[in-house]
Amino acid sequence: MNTVPHHTLLRGLTLLSALSVLPLAQAQSDPAFTDCLRGLRAEAPQRGVSHATFDAHAARLEPDMAVIGFLDAQPEFRTPIWDYLAALVDEERIADGRAMLAQWQDVLREVEVRYGVDPATVVAVWGVESNYGRNFGSRPLLTSLGTLSCFGRRQAFFRGEFFTTLKIIEEGHVAPERLTGSWAGAFGHTQFMPSTFMRLAVDFDGDGRRDLVDSIPDALASTANFLRRGGWRSDEGWGFEVALPAGFDAGLAGRRNKRGLADWSVRGVRRIGGGALPSSGPEHGLLLPAGVTGPAFLVSRNFDVIYGYNAAESYALAIAHLADRLRGAAAFATPWPTDDPGLSRAERRELQQHLLAAGHDIGEADGMIGARTREAIKVVQAELGMGVDGRAGQVLLNALRAR
Repeated sequence: MNTVPHHTLLRGLTLLSALSVLPLAQAQSDPAFTDCLRGLRAEAPQRGVSHATFDAHAARLEPDMAVIGFLDAQPEFRTPIWDYLAALVDEERIADGRAMLAQWQDVLREVEVRYGVDPATVVAVWGVESNYGRNFGSRPLLTSLGTLSCFGRRQAFFRGEFFTTLKIIEEGHVAPERLTGSWAGAFGHTQFMPSTFMRLAVDFDGDGRRDLVDSIPDALASTANFLRRGGWRSDEGWGFEVALPAGFDAGLAGRRNKRGLADWSVRGVRRIGGGALPSSGPEHGLLLPAGVTGPAFLVSRNFDVIYGYNAAESYALAIAHLADRLRGAAAFATPWPTDDPGLSRAERRELQQHLLAAGHDIGEADGMIGARTREAIKVVQAELGMGVDGRAGQVLLNALRAR
């Protein structure tokens, strides 16, 4: 769980304990970071962390300055919604999610009984956050959080997460070498921040540890506990797609601007296909992620609960839609207002294979559109006489297929 992206990766913490016996002054090449760590060590007992734990796991940290650049690069806010959802709710993730629902059905049934959150929603969070445990993120948490505690903005917040990570180690919940994750400190199957872990993680498998890395039952139950504590209502859905009348006043939209369903009905809002809205039910807000010409949704308080997991409406919509697709629902009926839709992960891999075949050094065709892929796309776009923006879309893929 995070309010920042989780998917840029780097390894390197496994030998930390063995090497941490040297004094702080010898541990870092960056004097400013050394001084900052010295201050953090002095603060540790006040934060509930012993000097022994600090010295064993944090004394030899070196800064990873790359994480500073990610503070303002959250993809939920800078990626077109049709690109964002095309990759997160694709046929692969739907098929894999249905397989997880079947494999973990007994655990998920118990989780639903205890926490009141349906299996599809829990598995959808799992699928979006880590692709069902395939992509935890591999940046060492203490390295990332230590760096963010000393440099950049929001240092107070990240110091809290840094010390909480040390507490997780001290209490024995997760092995130190397993605490890798996003650049901002989220970790495990469903990407909890350390402070969220301390508040809401549960020991569902009964082994005496709350382990979101190596215990899928703990991770699924902890996710359901997060949603329940956020106000999840088991008798409500998250919302549904609707059709708007011509000339609808977009000023009425807004997730927080909730109205009764009868009120929306009077204003001409209908179910997709023309059916009337329910005559009663909880209040809903109108979500227009791409304006009045794109898909429209009436969203309930459960949508707000999902939003609380990672504060971006596009993220919450991805979770909600994936959960619906896992239940067998169709894709959105209204197309996104673009003539160049986004690519699924399979299509992204295909695009990268075309780039590799053309001699572009982009690394592996892994479906991740990183800096090298974007630069190669710009070259190809220029060759094809297209607008040069580095974006991977259907128009570019079709052009590459035709070459």
